[in-house]
Amino acid sequence: MGQLVARKNDPWEQRAAAPHEEEREELDIAAIASALYSYKWLILCIVAMVVGLAALFVSTATPIYRADALIQVDTKSKPGISALKELQPLLGDSTSVGAELEILTSRLILGRAVTQTGLDINVQPRRFPVIGNMVARRHEGDGLREPLFGLSRYAWGGERIEVGKLDVSADRLDEPLTLVADGAAGYAVLNATKQKLFEGKIGQDAGVPGISLRIDTLKAGAGTEFTLVRSSVEEAISQLRASFSAKERTKQSGIIEITLMGPNRKTLQTVLNEIVGNYYDQNLTRRATEAENQLQFLESQLPALKAQLDSAESAYNAYRQSRGSVDIALETEGVLKSMVEVDTEIAKLKQEREELRQGFTPLHPRVIALDAKLKLLTDRSAGFGKGVAALPTTQQNALRLKRDVDVSNTLYLGLLSTAQQLRITKAGTVGEVRVIDNATVSRLPVEPKGRLLMTVAALGSLVLSMAIVWLLRAFRVTVEDPETIERRLALPVFATIPFSKQEQTLALKMRKSKDGFRGELLANLKPDDDAIEGLRSLRTTLHFALADVATKSILVTGPSQSVGKSFVAKNLAAVLAQSGKRVVLVDADLRRGHIHDEFGMRRRGGVSEYVTGSIDLAEAIRPTEFRNLSVVTTGRLPTNPADQLTHPRFGELLARLEERFDMIIIDAPPVLAVTDAAIIGRHAGATLLVARAGRHPLRELEQAVRQVQQAGVSIDGVVFNGFDVDRYRYGYGKRMVQYAYTSKST
Repeated sequence: MGQLVARKNDPWEQRAAAPHEEEREELDIAAIASALYSYKWLILCIVAMVVGLAALFVSTATPIYRADALIQVDTKSKPGISALKELQPLLGDSTSVGAELEILTSRLILGRAVTQTGLDINVQPRRFPVIGNMVARRHEGDGLREPLFGLSRYAWGGERIEVGKLDVSADRLDEPLTLVADGAAGYAVLNATKQKLFEGKIGQDAGVPGISLRIDTLKAGAGTEFTLVRSSVEEAISQLRASFSAKERTKQSGIIEITLMGPNRKTLQTVLNEIVGNYYDQNLTRRATEAENQLQFLESQLPALKAQLDSAESAYNAYRQSRGSVDIALETEGVLKSMVEVDTEIAKLKQEREELRQGFTPLHPRVIALDAKLKLLTDRSAGFGKGVAALPTTQQNALRLKRDVDVSNTLYLGLLSTAQQLRITKAGTVGEVRVIDNATVSRLPVEPKGRLLMTVAALGSLVLSMAIVWLLRAFRVTVEDPETIERRLALPVFATIPFSKQEQTLALKMRKSKDGFRGELLANLKPDDDAIEGLRSLRTTLHFALADVATKSILVTGPSQSVGKSFVAKNLAAVLAQSGKRVVLVDADLRRGHIHDEFGMRRRGGVSEYVTGSIDLAEAIRPTEFRNLSVVTTGRLPTNPADQLTHPRFGELLARLEERFDMIIIDAPPVLAVTDAAIIGRHAGATLLVARAGRHPLRELEQAVRQVQQAGVSIDGVVFNGFDVDRYRYGYGKRMVQYAYTSKST
């Protein structure tokens, strides 16, 4: 007895050991496809579950609509009359869009909208959980929908309520109240603990201390409940701000887009128009207020300047009368003109500084700049004074008085003109804001986005399922393909037996049957099954492998139970018998053997009885309905199976069977469970280890091989059972042509 197959001479093994680069890439992609295909039902379940949940959410979620409006903000302050552009320093700096965005979301604007539209009063009908909103939205007509399931406390569609007034004390703000309709013209109000507070009639004021309520409209069935909440203005503003947004459409465009989201289309448009109107009004009021403040300041300065002008003119005229006609030389007139211009500029700067000091400290950059300019002009004026000192006294006095008259007159006329212009500006004040588009509401809901959500759910669930498959594959340590056995255990795989659904059905029927059920062999019931074709391939391999082996007995075992060793043993015996060989199947599993059930035989009268000498060989061998196939059952299950297998008569049994049959198939217990297989292996010509796809960790197979070899028995080959061809169609399709090819003419 020796090694049955010289693997280094196997050309197929050489090809498998050194695949081309193209094939290696092909196998990698194919392995991914195979893994996905093998978990196709898991993937489909995950995708179906996620998409189903998304569909449920879309159908039950409250639709959200979007209202929007456009506002233009003039970032360069422009008065209404082009001639008034010189008033720009008086009317303030250019408008900042960022500041306007902050104003739009301020309590000043949103608070007015809350009080004007009654957003601080929240009224909601009570809906049935999950499906209530969906059912109510699908209600058509003016009538009320009949309550489903007899639950009249819920609003199922068609209900309507309008609250004219809801005033509560400070301690009852944000406290939910329950209004229960009586089906006629009345209602009852309950507190949070469902205790009745008061009753009322539609259109009439009702309440208790701390609560004042008036319901203008109520359309609901008897027992239908509504939730009433009077929120604080701060809370209402916070809720409004959460659904409100304002942003500049494009940078430096001055176009602000404002949007408001909510479930009520009619309310959305009303509220957004109120916000836009309030913002426009405050902007207009602010501009008018600025002009009014400037005008008041100028009008307060005019009387003093008029008095100063009158005084200067009187003094000048009196001096001329006292001195007679005083003429100012031509060069002195030039000096006078320059002095008047400088003194007028100084007076204007002082006026502007006084205005700035109303809003800024002396350390403000603009105030400091004015002070520096004033110092320069003052120094220049002082220089003119030195030149005037050289003139005769009469001309000095006349020049000084004339200068006072001209300066006062220039200042007074300029201030009077500015005041008149401000009056015109105030009368025709226009704001820096222009409403381009009033509020409009989208015809269809913007949320939830059904198609997008379903698409994302489908793609997301697909990615999620692939990740789960990857994790399962990563943590799965069982042997999935025969290549792993050949590569890691250095053992040849004689055959790969595809998974058979028909055999699974037979085994299930066998387990559920009562005593006396006669089992069936797959080789007899469905000879063209892929699993049987795999066993025929094994038969061919064994024919050449055992050509030089004197002992024609084959031991079939496995690492553990439920790997299909008995299935391989009995059906291999059947296909060997079909080839014309005289075959005997020996059930040497003296612990749990069940081969007798497959052939409808009694257990007794087999191996254990022969070993004990109770029967002779002729009585132990039982013919079957299969031609050339006989069976030796376990016999009565002994209490010491290992002792019987080591008995000389067991070896004698196998030796005498070899004299009568061409082939002996021995079904042995699992290797790792008991030592029986190692004992039997000493008498067998060849030992086959049956491994099942996806059942064993690699360490289990290594331990089984090691344990058999330590007993002096070598594993000649492996039969890879239960290989799911469909599951690994893409990863091992080329090889499975060899394993599962069947001829339709057979």
